[in-house]
Amino acid sequence: MTRGFFDPKYSKLPEDIPLFPLAGALLLPGGTLPLNVFEPRYLTMVDHALSQARCIGMIQPCQESKDEGTANLYNIGCLGRITSFMETDDGRYLISLQGLIRFKMTTECNHPFGFRQARCDYSSYRSDIEESGTETVDRTRLLKCLESYFEINNINADWKAIEHTENSRLVNTLAMICPFSAAEKQAILEARTLSERAEVMETIMDMAIHQKNQNLATQ
Repeated sequence: MTRGFFDPKYSKLPEDIPLFPLAGALLLPGGTLPLNVFEPRYLTMVDHALSQARCIGMIQPCQESKDEGTANLYNIGCLGRITSFMETDDGRYLISLQGLIRFKMTTECNHPFGFRQARCDYSSYRSDIEESGTETVDRTRLLKCLESYFEINNINADWKAIEHTENSRLVNTLAMICPFSAAEKQAILEARTLSERAEVMETIMDMAIHQKNQNLATQ
């Protein structure tokens, strides 16, 4: 099932939200994250979200753990709203989350339903949903870094489409699809503005390119 785009109001954001701890998964405001949900506790979480505000907080564990249900979490995540979902014949949910606004997790609540929940503060990220317009990004530098980064990772790209993509969509899509580490993705998430997000990505890509060149030089 698919619903139309949800335009949230800051005053209507849920204070307590279900959490989906998932290492390496990055959701940014305005971005779309497809998820294949199959664990029983997270199936219950999706059912709960669909019966409420259709919102889920994507957040990363800050350490490797066999059980993301008990792992320590970063305190910054992104609230997403389920914009489409499908239940498969084998009981899984295929959902799409539309990124709304980042949050700071203030208190983790009791979770009688088996999934984790938290009380959240959105005040530091109000601009995620209340500001509009095109923010300046050094596209020349970003695309130069991206070309070298894609080359060392053997990633093919539609450069014509990339060149015609507006700044926020370009930066956010690249941040979500590039093979960055979990810690790198967290740094991107926590960058205050779109231009700072692009700068963090450029730094990450420059470091990867430099490391690759060093490795080649020593072979």
